[in-house]
Amino acid sequence: MENNKISTKMPYPSKYVEILGSKMHYLEAGTGDAILFLHGIPTSCYVWRNIIPHLAVLGRCIAPDLIGFGKSDKPSIGYTLYDHIKYIDKLIETLNLKNITLVMHGWGSVIGLDYAMRHEKNCKGLVFYEAFIRAFDGTDISLPFQEQLIALQDLESAGDIVMSGVSFIDKMIPQNIMRELTQEEMENYRQPFVQEGSAKPILQYIKELPKGDGKSEIDKLIAGNASKLMQSDLPKLLLYAIPGFITTIATVMWAKEYLQNIEVSDIGEELHLAQETYPELIGETISVWLQAIEQG
Repeated sequence: MENNKISTKMPYPSKYVEILGSKMHYLEAGTGDAILFLHGIPTSCYVWRNIIPHLAVLGRCIAPDLIGFGKSDKPSIGYTLYDHIKYIDKLIETLNLKNITLVMHGWGSVIGLDYAMRHEKNCKGLVFYEAFIRAFDGTDISLPFQEQLIALQDLESAGDIVMSGVSFIDKMIPQNIMRELTQEEMENYRQPFVQEGSAKPILQYIKELPKGDGKSEIDKLIAGNASKLMQSDLPKLLLYAIPGFITTIATVMWAKEYLQNIEVSDIGEELHLAQETYPELIGETISVWLQAIEQG
């Protein structure tokens, strides 16, 4: 069932904070313990616009645009995963975020999980959707994601992506979602990449995407944090869709078997961007879980 309470508008005003010499854009709503939303690539905090209202009564919701994405600056850096980790670490420190519930999607989950495994005492809980929560196994990749990895490798070798981020958005976003986005929604995702050369952060992401062979630095980071996650008793909520994209049923079964203090919730039929299809369900599911863990 498609969610009919989907707004195309940003419900909160833009805020900016200087991080490592650049401005990072974020949305903020509510007060109290922090709820930090980390988007995947190539989206932005816009993807959380219909979910934050469900959680703003429970804490201080902060949804940043990763550096180089959304309305955040595009400094002359490499845009490696470690750059993103560094900027988010500094953002958390600068905004004085405490007792954080991390809500993570896609590449944002690698960044957020790395923070959580280094700062467990500053975390209240972890929410994963389409997340890299275990060592990436080449034998357990969904067919849609396999097809996209092949397409991305072709794009990387062509080098065209640096010239036209908008064409990348137009090609990839529709492949990640079953619902057809409106023109206004697509424009929000295109806008950060209108300027020539602005897609460098996307190209770096493509280069670093794990291939499932366990050899890359990123593969090893994901595997290391997965090992720590298996030892962590932080409350966890795993949201998944069917058929999904990154989170396969095998990954769901792994999480149930190996992760402590975890709840698992099926949020419906979707690929990678269920925030755009079932925001009310996602918001309510996180809200109920968060209230339960606060009550102990």
